[in-house]
Parts: sequence; structure tokens; C-alpha cells
Amino acid sequence: MTEAPDSLIPYDEIVQEALRAVVGRVLGQVEAGGGTLPGSHHFYITFKTSAPGVSIPTRLKERFPDEMTIVLQNKFWDLKVTDEGFSVGLTFNQVPAMLIIPFSAITAFVDPAVDFGLQFQAAHDLDEEIHEDAENDSPDTPSAGPDDGSNVVTIDFGRKK
Repeated sequence: MTEAPDSLIPYDEIVQEALRAVVGRVLGQVEAGGGTLPGSHHFYITFKTSAPGVSIPTRLKERFPDEMTIVLQNKFWDLKVTDEGFSVGLTFNQVPAMLIIPFSAITAFVDPAVDFGLQFQAAHDLDEEIHEDAENDSPDTPSAGPDDGSNVVTIDFGRKK
């Protein structure tokens, strides 16, 4: 078996950028709809807390120095979406916080209501580490069933490290 030659076209970066645009479009539709999620949709968004452009309270940065997951479901406000990222208000242990998250910092986007998910490599950091579960205040939601990963898109074109 022969190894594929290195591409002079950065396909993996192009595809990841396009899939991050999916996240932006979905969040933009929620913003345009008055910040209310349709039906039972809700989102788990995982991002690198140390990525350029990320702005979160110091107490959260100290607790999650690498990566954290937020939940957009019932208790969020002031969702604003731009071409580069989004900002949103959430509560953590009943303390309100405003988060600014560039799309380039996102490593996962999941909508468990419809068994849909995307996984990314952080644009600034290709190291993957285990992180804690989502911490913002939200009601417990029942699992959507066994997660066989059938609707999760993982992009890895065998980038040499």
C-alpha cells in the first residue's frame, strides 16, 4: 500500500472551516428567531478556553484551563452571532457570565435532540485532552438513546505531526 502524497491544498482546513460555518448558521437562526430554540433542540458546544479570542470569566478559565462544554437550552440570553464567532450569557452556579467564543475555538457541536454532532480540531491547538462535562446551569435532560456516533462527523485527513 502506498502512502498518499502531501497535498498542496489544505483540504482539512477548508472542510473544518465549512463545517464551523454550519455551527454559525444554526446559531444565527436561533438568534434571528429571538433567541428561542425550536422544539426540543438544544446544543452542547465544546471549545478551547485558551484559544485566541475566547473571553470567559477568570473563575471559569481557572476551573477549565484547556477546554469546557456549555449547554444552550433553557437558561441563556443575549446570543449574538458574527462571522467570526458568538457571544452568549449563561449562569454558572447561579452567577451570570458573558462568554465570547470564536468558531475557530470550537472542538465539538452536538444537538442531542436529533442525534447530530460535529467534531473539530481546534484551529490553534491540535492536542486533544479529556475535559469535564458541561457545567452551566441547565436541567438534566434524558439521553437520546445509545450514541453509536452515526451522526457525528469527524474530520481527520491524516495530517502529519
